Amino acid sequence: MNAAVQLITWQGLSLALLPTLVVIAIMWRWQAGAGTGIYATFRMLAQLLLIGYVLVYIFGTGEPGVVLAVLGFMLVVSSWISIRPLANKSRRLYRNALISISLSGVVTLALVSQIVIGIDPWFNPRYLIPLAGMIFAGAMTTISLAGERAYAEASRGVSYEEARRIALQAALIPMVNSLFAVGLVSLPGMMTGQILSGVSPLVAAKYQIVVMSMLFGVTGMSAAMFLHLERNELQEVAKPSQ
Repeated sequence: MNAAVQLITWQGLSLALLPTLVVIAIMWRWQAGAGTGIYATFRMLAQLLLIGYVLVYIFGTGEPGVVLAVLGFMLVVSSWISIRPLANKSRRLYRNALISISLSGVVTLALVSQIVIGIDPWFNPRYLIPLAGMIFAGAMTTISLAGERAYAEASRGVSYEEARRIALQAALIPMVNSLFAVGLVSLPGMMTGQILSGVSPLVAAKYQIVVMSMLFGVTGMSAAMFLHLERNELQEVAKPSQ
């Protein structure tokens, strides 16, 4: 396999933003929140360019303390973002999101990085940080979807058990769709990236199986844990409508 990676020029990177500009134009024309789209795009650019430089530094340090600090920061931020769509944000919501992402995420990360892949040394940032990013982000998104749907159902007077069922099922739709589509409709990011970098497609497929399995597991566990921790509050929300 050819291991050469095709470099992207700054001019090419600028051209890659053309589809984004088209969508922002449509959002502006339809008054669908173009400002949010512009702000999100600029944040994406700044964050990714910044993290590129930061990761160069982290990969060069070889210090486990630095890697653990980065993972802790990722957990704190992902937990905060996960409750963004929810009304009446509170310390309780954040605490429950942090517990859910931390417990399910750290256990999954440890299993995949230390046992399944067996990275050496155990804190190797080239493996640990990208895997943690995928795991924490998956849990974060699913908690947002599950929480928003559960409270919407509870506000209609639906029982906690039924709201929990509906919320978990709805929150897992993107992940389940990905499981159905992978290999037939899409080649996900890790597999595509490895193939582009010259790795054998069979090796890339094995890694992608690990990734899909860990994401399905962590998204389901984190959402279920969050819904369980929010049980009392969901029951209180449903009471006035019953």
